[in-house]
Amino acid sequence: MGLIVQKFGGSSVADAERVKNVARIVTDTYKQGNDVVVVVSAQGDTTDDLIAKAGEVNPHPAKREMDQLMAAGEQISISLLAMAIEGMGFPVISLLGWQAGFNTNSIYGSARIKNIRPNRLQAELAKHNIVVVAGFQGINRYDDLTTLGRGGSDTSAVAIAAALRADRCQIFTDVEGVYTADPRKVEGAKKLDEITYDEMLELATLGAQVLNNRSVEMAKKYGVELEVLSSLNPIPGTIVKEHIKMEKMLIRGVTKDTDVALVSILGLKDTPGVAFKIFAKLAQKNMNVDIILQSFGRDGTKDLIFTVSKDNGEPAVKLLEDMLDDCRIVCNTNVAKVSIVGAGMESHPGTASKMFEALFESNINIQMISTSEIKISVIIDAEEADRAVSAIHKAFIPND
Repeated sequence: MGLIVQKFGGSSVADAERVKNVARIVTDTYKQGNDVVVVVSAQGDTTDDLIAKAGEVNPHPAKREMDQLMAAGEQISISLLAMAIEGMGFPVISLLGWQAGFNTNSIYGSARIKNIRPNRLQAELAKHNIVVVAGFQGINRYDDLTTLGRGGSDTSAVAIAAALRADRCQIFTDVEGVYTADPRKVEGAKKLDEITYDEMLELATLGAQVLNNRSVEMAKKYGVELEVLSSLNPIPGTIVKEHIKMEKMLIRGVTKDTDVALVSILGLKDTPGVAFKIFAKLAQKNMNVDIILQSFGRDGTKDLIFTVSKDNGEPAVKLLEDMLDDCRIVCNTNVAKVSIVGAGMESHPGTASKMFEALFESNINIQMISTSEIKISVIIDAEEADRAVSAIHKAFIPND
């Protein structure tokens, strides 16, 4: 017997048949003698539909009101799943985020969890109920509903697992685990049996869409063991944990991220503190900067190039144009970031060379490079991204 937290995404509960399928998975876990808490997302395209409805009445609605609206999607899901479980003869109760004890800050649309008060969850589990919780949402100090932003249901599930000290947190998706690349696009992509928190965090941050990076970060912080597995195919998935068995695989995955804008400041006056002023200004506007490249000074000027998310590209240019004189600022959104991740590369010389060779042989030009102990990222033209991922994957993980 144990305590299992299970999370199901929108595609897993997209229609009545899939809701019943999830109910079968949950009740099978319960029948094995486990206590079960289930976290679900809004059904299918519900979130996009709600956003569209908001746009029909107000193109620029207040973020507070958007959170009031967005929270409705998960309320529908938990009710339907609870009804399906009840129809199978099992004790069940559904809870909204605030009923489950989620307290957040007041950043509407991308709230952070401050704490969870698990009293209600514990009380319902003590009654041997299956507890179905609305992911992606909480309540702030003003008693307003808040949403946790992209991937918020993953974060909700991990937070519950941490608060209840669950034995495992299972993240059910429409894929069978974590792969070395997107199996729908890369021939020979292999499913991993295990992966470390650090490797998974890098993959999630660099564009892999299996897990939200905030959820992985929280799992690492609180030692929550994750399992990524399919809701449609009942086979073992991928375990995400601190330490894994030693394997010969040099890299764990190849990812692409097309949510990238390349901002170039050309002919910037080479004066002390200018980089600090630029990046401090961007930070004040909550614009996260990723890769940074600075040229050698010449004729009293230098070029400063960096990446931000695509939706921050033009706002960053406008912000910098207002503060900088005598330089040219341009933004290129037709770029992508392609990365390799793996703890094994730290002790293997020549990893970068092998990656660059694969790109060279495919006639793909590199615009920027960034490295760390367990990842190498390059910026390339967006239209080359899929071809680059396939070429790099083949170089490191050839087809059997």
